[in-house]
Amino acid sequence: MRNVGVLYAREMRAALRERSIVVNSIVIPVVLYPFIMWAMFTGIMFVRGQTDRVASRVMLLGVPAGHEALTESLSAHQVRLVVPSDTATAMALMEEGAMDALVEFEPLGLDSVLQGAFSVRLTGSESRERSQNAMSRVTTVLERYRDDRLSHAAGVAGLSAREWQWFDVETENRASGKEMGSFLLGLMLPMFFLIMTAVGCFHPAVDATAGERERSTWETTMSLGVSRSSIVTAKYLSVATFGSMAGLLNLGAMTLTMGAIVKPLLAGRAEDIHFVLPWAGLPVMAAGAVLLAGFIAAVMMLFASFARTFKEGQAMITPFYLLMMVPAILLQQQGLAFSMTLALVPVANVVMMIREAIAGVFHWPQIALTVAVGLGLVAASLRLAGFVLRFEDVVVGSYGGSLTTLLKERLRARGSRARGGAI
Repeated sequence: MRNVGVLYAREMRAALRERSIVVNSIVIPVVLYPFIMWAMFTGIMFVRGQTDRVASRVMLLGVPAGHEALTESLSAHQVRLVVPSDTATAMALMEEGAMDALVEFEPLGLDSVLQGAFSVRLTGSESRERSQNAMSRVTTVLERYRDDRLSHAAGVAGLSAREWQWFDVETENRASGKEMGSFLLGLMLPMFFLIMTAVGCFHPAVDATAGERERSTWETTMSLGVSRSSIVTAKYLSVATFGSMAGLLNLGAMTLTMGAIVKPLLAGRAEDIHFVLPWAGLPVMAAGAVLLAGFIAAVMMLFASFARTFKEGQAMITPFYLLMMVPAILLQQQGLAFSMTLALVPVANVVMMIREAIAGVFHWPQIALTVAVGLGLVAASLRLAGFVLRFEDVVVGSYGGSLTTLLKERLRARGSRARGGAI
């Protein structure tokens, strides 16, 4: 362990001298993704503002007498009224893209019960963005106008608006601002946490293997007066350290900046939402970072150990890096339960564990199973790495195949020798 400690310190010092490792494992998690989120949401608000300035072209047919206030309200909501014609002409204009929506008023024929009652038919094309915006604006105005008319009718009848509706539905959100903040963080942070943990392992894993070969220092390192397993363990621990560091730094940076990032989209509701990580969940998140970084670092180093150059190592690791994104995408859906079955799925179980820890929910049996699966994967990966590095052609970089090719060849050769000895 003393040898491993000395080698680990040496690997960390060497890695911190590499600009690409420092940028990808420390600077990017703290700065880049919060900036990307801010730029993305700012762009969404800018596009939304530009869209709101575009007037919608709408034709009204059969507007009942006495409802001139409706047309005035439409004009006040960026709706430009087209000169009335007939339904066939309106449909032709929409097909040509010269008009966005058609609003038709039809009497209900219930004057004996409700005098002046009418229905409204809204026609548009949902395949066109301008038509969608027009339909949304008209629907909003019509709903407000209907509510105003119902309130007026209720007042005439001597009733309140609620009594007039007869069937009333109320909704109430009992979640606190802290709970809403944890909910939003749980939807977004696990995906970035997984990505940044993988990014944090990527460059150190390539540099510790293929990078040393390219700099012609790999043979010197392997010739030190310590066991080969100590060298591999020290390299592995340094890569896992950078991976877990990147994930945790990104988690903290995103939490601190989330309020300012999403505030424009929440339209004033951001003051009631508090983005805070629960203290009880921090140990679980730290354990998840260590497990995830431990597994990703081991696999990435395995693939990169067959590369002769840094660029070749990047190409070998990239497919596995992209594969890591699949669980994060699949786990974005809401209402997904952290079951015992999901706790058996590598990577996905850690992401789900962190997602629930952010929300302050702890399913300890699933967490225990996730930790056991993670430790088992790390142990299996390290054992596989020890088996691979027993072969000198892999260590010196003269082997020209991949990991799967090596396993097939060497395991088949071992099986043949075992059968020959038995005979």
